[in-house]
Amino acid sequence: MKQVKEGDVVKVHYTGKLVNGEQFDSSVGREPLEFTVGAGQMIKGFDDAMPGMNLGEKKTINIAPEDAYGPRSEEAIIEFPKENVPADMVLEPGMPLTLSNQAGQPVPVIVIEVKDDVIILDANHFLAGQELIFDIELVEIAE
Repeated sequence: MKQVKEGDVVKVHYTGKLVNGEQFDSSVGREPLEFTVGAGQMIKGFDDAMPGMNLGEKKTINIAPEDAYGPRSEEAIIEFPKENVPADMVLEPGMPLTLSNQAGQPVPVIVIEVKDDVIILDANHFLAGQELIFDIELVEIAE
């Protein structure tokens, strides 16, 4: 039986959960996820789980934060000048926003606090600092 090796293009169905059982993503009901094993397209822990899997195999993996989205970083808590926000925009803690970095790429942030002159934003990935659990089913190894 053919096993996955680094460099293979694979298709998988997956369900991602937090340790408390809360589901944050799943391919169920959609097309399977396609990626090249070892190419850095996936978080490290997911990529590392693929080599040696057989077609049709299912497994559950736990991924530590350092092999997923990393630890939460205090450097990702930023103060954003309130004057740079449209005057008619009502901001509330917990509200998601999207900023642009110097290269013009979108950066999702969450409003933590609204002060008189600045807005405190969290630019950490929403899964940073979390241990992740994935149920994976290998559905295709491309020829």
